[in-house]
Amino acid sequence: MSDTLKILLHERRLKAAVKGLTIAELEAVKEKLERIIDDRREEEAEMLKMEEEKLRKVEEVKRLMDELGVGLTELVGEDVTPAVASTTRKRAPKPPKYAIIDAHGERITWTGQGRMPNALKAAIESGKSLEDFLIK
Repeated sequence: MSDTLKILLHERRLKAAVKGLTIAELEAVKEKLERIIDDRREEEAEMLKMEEEKLRKVEEVKRLMDELGVGLTELVGEDVTPAVASTTRKRAPKPPKYAIIDAHGERITWTGQGRMPNALKAAIESGKSLEDFLIK
């Protein structure tokens, strides 16, 4: 957030910032802010009107498609379900690349991505090389 916004949004900071202004200057600032607010209200009302018009047109197209018995696949010219299904497919997990036996006798593996296991980190800090733990 910019310093100007921090001042405008915090009453005490705003009061301190405008302390040196005269009443006439404060009134001028007030008028400018009111014009900006009015403009923003008009913009938002226009955007809402446009969105409502778009939704109305979409509903009209859906109704017309139902009346004519036309489906989405006929409009697109291909089956749309495989495209949707392919985007939801999960990738296979990466196989582990490194392995170490910790102090409790458990075999800990690591793919080389994400946080390094503490046992492996401790072994490397004690002077061993990461290549020593490669899974062959």
